[in-house]
Amino acid sequence: LPRPRSVFLCLVLQSAEPVRVLVTGAAGQIAYSLLFGIAKGDVFGKDQPITLILLDITPMLPVLDGVVMELQDCALPLLREVIPTDKEEVAFKDLDAAILVGSMPRREGMERKDLLKANVAIFKSQGAALEKYAKKTVKVLVVGNPANTNCLIAAKSAPSIPKENFSCLTRLDHNRARSQVAMRCGVPATQVKNVIIWGNHSSTQYPDVHHCKVNMAGSDLACFAAVKDDDWLKGAFISTVQQRGAAVIAARKLSSAMSAAKAICDHMRDIWSGTPEGEFVSMGVYSSSNSYGVAEDLIYSFPVHIKDKQWKIVDGLAINDFSRGKMDATAAELVEERDTAVTFLSA
Repeated sequence: LPRPRSVFLCLVLQSAEPVRVLVTGAAGQIAYSLLFGIAKGDVFGKDQPITLILLDITPMLPVLDGVVMELQDCALPLLREVIPTDKEEVAFKDLDAAILVGSMPRREGMERKDLLKANVAIFKSQGAALEKYAKKTVKVLVVGNPANTNCLIAAKSAPSIPKENFSCLTRLDHNRARSQVAMRCGVPATQVKNVIIWGNHSSTQYPDVHHCKVNMAGSDLACFAAVKDDDWLKGAFISTVQQRGAAVIAARKLSSAMSAAKAICDHMRDIWSGTPEGEFVSMGVYSSSNSYGVAEDLIYSFPVHIKDKQWKIVDGLAINDFSRGKMDATAAELVEERDTAVTFLSA
């Protein structure tokens, strides 16, 4: 007699090797919103067992113990083990995926170069730990800000891991852009596709809808035709997406957590499972050999397709003068950040 599906699924879960997933800054508010989604199968698959490794600084270990208790109390069938630690040699060992959320936040009176210097030290150390302990196939997502430059420092500090294995989070900005267009058109966000975030995860980023499609009444329309308000799309829309993080902080008195966690899940799920045919998403990736004239040796947000856990920049999109100016401005900021950070890297 054929086995029931539940028995088959049980056998699959028993035989599948758990993926080892690290989350840094694991006692923080983004991780608190993120960990449940990973542990219940929203990211790596509904039949993929998980080992979660949670890294934070030593003073946060008591809080981390509480997070571990809550994960245990969820009684999640995919969660095989939870390992809280403050030691890099434990946290980075044999990783399949690393989600680097923890970073030094900007404090009152802190200059941007001081922020960069503090984060270079963190991500140089974590890159070296990836190099020494993780699998060479590890997929690394940097969330902690300044995310693009932190990602570049981590990649430079792990020379034997392919640069293509590193990316930074601009999916939150991508999701914000989709949502703004969807609300303007009165459709669900799922009916808006192929928005692009170019450049830095900062207020210079460029949310671009020149290649975006909106499904209305069963037909895909160009975004400008669907919205019918060019001034809004070239003005308030862009500034709203650029400044959305600051607006959330002003309202909540805390930075984005729930939406950031959702974006992290979206980003890593697409790396693991791929993007739908004909659609692309935004990710901060290594700029080498791009067709858009972006300087080499940056982590810059591009539109990408993903297949077999490999991203590929979407080539050949037409870029008008309006877009070119904004793409160049955010690239210039990234070059300046990189050059400042690299001086600290060699110190």
